[in-house]
Amino acid sequence: MKKIIILLLGLTVFTGFSQEKKAKIAFKKTVIDYGTIKKNSDGTKTFEFTNTGDAPLIINRVKSSCGCTVPSKPTQPIMPGKSDKIVVKYNTHRAGPFRKTITVYSNATNGVVILKIKGKVIDPDAVNLDRKKASPVLK
Repeated sequence: MKKIIILLLGLTVFTGFSQEKKAKIAFKKTVIDYGTIKKNSDGTKTFEFTNTGDAPLIINRVKSSCGCTVPSKPTQPIMPGKSDKIVVKYNTHRAGPFRKTITVYSNATNGVVILKIKGKVIDPDAVNLDRKKASPVLK
């Protein structure tokens, strides 16, 4: 009887140690809509996230779909229950609509996460010129 109890106790302890702890990344938002913004305005936005797992979260790499979007990632591990952010700077030098993706690679169970930004950059000077051309003053 003692051997059976010791064996069951040993299996319970072994099973507890064999469960691997994992990090998990949970973003507040995965899409940020800039709306309509002016040309050459500040294109910086922030994606906030939390490590909802039970192991440290390490962001290995963050990659954007083009050179006009520059993401920056945390350099230190994010402990379980803690939050951090990925800052994205979109270059607003060119007018027109945009849709870009940012891919986040980490050690989380949901390892690769796709973030998206979208919006429309307008050039107020070009809009004013268009209005002057479109509506001439009649005398």
